[in-house]
Amino acid sequence: MKLTSKGRYAVMAMADLAKNHDPRPVSLNEISLRQGISILYLEQLFLKLKQNRLVYSRRGSHGGYVLSKTPDQIKLSNIISAVNEEVKTLKCNKNSKKGCNGKLVKCITHSLWDEL
Repeated sequence: MKLTSKGRYAVMAMADLAKNHDPRPVSLNEISLRQGISILYLEQLFLKLKQNRLVYSRRGSHGGYVLSKTPDQIKLSNIISAVNEEVKTLKCNKNSKKGCNGKLVKCITHSLWDEL
């Protein structure tokens, strides 16, 4: 399975929310720091994810985003279609001894791609 960066980053961000699934909203800054995705890019992605009711937002000093369903109820296809992507290219090579996307460590979704 291959995705463009937009689809891949959307899945990474949603996986981050799922991994840190909590009633407490998670800020885009937190996701950005953990996943190495720019906040501006995350803002664009989360606007689409919110429009497709995969997440909801809370405002204020303790605001951020929360999954609108439990992680096991959200399908990869929902995330990918929410950001208007089709499956295309992926820079996550399961046989690579290096990390993903030129980084030193494997991404949060690396094992997920291995299973598909």
